[in-house]
Amino acid sequence: RSYPKVIERHISQELPFMSTENIIMAMVKTGGDRQVCHEKIRVLSQEAGAQVKQHGKDNDLVDRVRKDPYFKPILHQLDGILDAQTFTGRASAQVDDFVNEEVDPILEIYKESLKTIQNVQLNI
Repeated sequence: RSYPKVIERHISQELPFMSTENIIMAMVKTGGDRQVCHEKIRVLSQEAGAQVKQHGKDNDLVDRVRKDPYFKPILHQLDGILDAQTFTGRASAQVDDFVNEEVDPILEIYKESLKTIQNVQLNI
C-alpha cells in the first residue's frame, strides 16, 4: 500500500539537503564564488538540521536560503532547482519499459486465470 502524503513529507524533509549542490552550481553560474556559497549553504544546512534533529521541526533550509540576500540571484530558479523529478533521472521511463516489456506479457498469458481470483490479502 502506498502512502503518498508520507512519501511527500519525507521528500520535503530530505530534498533541500539533496539539492544543495544544485543551489551552489546555480550560484556559481551567476558569478558567485563556489567556496563562499558552499560555506553559506553549510551553515544554513546545519541550522536547518538542528531544527529537525534537536527540535523536531520541519526542514526549513529552503526558507533560510530564500531569506538570505546572498542567494537573491537564483531565487527565481529555486523552485526548479528543488523539483524532486530532477533527481529521479530515467527511473520513471525505466519502470514503464519494465512493465510494458516484462510484466504485461506475463499478465497476458495468465489473464483468464486472473479473472477467477477472488480476494487476495497480504497480512504482515
